[in-house]
Amino acid sequence: MLPAVRHCVPNWRGYCCLTRVVVRYIRRMVDRVALFVDAQNVYRGARESFATARSRHVDGQIDPMKVGQLICDRGPSGAERELVDVRVYTGRPDSSRQPQAYAAHMRQCAGWERHGIRVVARALRYPRGWPAVAAQEKGVDVQLSLDFVVGAIDRRFDIGVIFSTDSDLRPAIEFVMDRFPDRPRAEVAAWQGAGAARRLSIAGPRRLWSHMLDFEDYLSVHDPTDYNRP
Repeated sequence: MLPAVRHCVPNWRGYCCLTRVVVRYIRRMVDRVALFVDAQNVYRGARESFATARSRHVDGQIDPMKVGQLICDRGPSGAERELVDVRVYTGRPDSSRQPQAYAAHMRQCAGWERHGIRVVARALRYPRGWPAVAAQEKGVDVQLSLDFVVGAIDRRFDIGVIFSTDSDLRPAIEFVMDRFPDRPRAEVAAWQGAGAARRLSIAGPRRLWSHMLDFEDYLSVHDPTDYNRP
């Protein structure tokens, strides 16, 4: 066992060196976790998994920071984790076409940012048949994939967790798993319920750790705020 070092006397150079070694050793024991949330996919997945006939529009909303803490607590046995980054990727309504939806969206984003969450928003695309044809997200999955890969290359995290079931994100996961045999490591999260979409998986012998969140987990991270109200 390494000795406890309480202070450092400048003339004891060996003792100072030992202090730095101990600090570096302790830091290596804690994995830095970054969570990447595909907001619409997660919201829709929660409603498909847990919604009832009495569900309201707020059902399916989550607190991303609580999800991150939950996932940190659910790592492999013996692993110590620290949540260092939570990013939410979302489509942004147009303020002139959907003023009410835009205002609610901005209130929700402001709430996330107040809690230290990074919001990455991209403008929704409005097809010719709108509003009969719903507006669509454009580029959200691409941006999430890019940030995930760049974050791994730059060593911004030890564990990167993608919370989504969108198969378009699979190449980013495969890249990180192929490029880095140990750290950084890719993991995924998904809802576990009767109507839940299948979790993201990788073909072959490689193991992809999956955080399966059930109804009790959903209740613990649910955000009941009605952002339509100013």
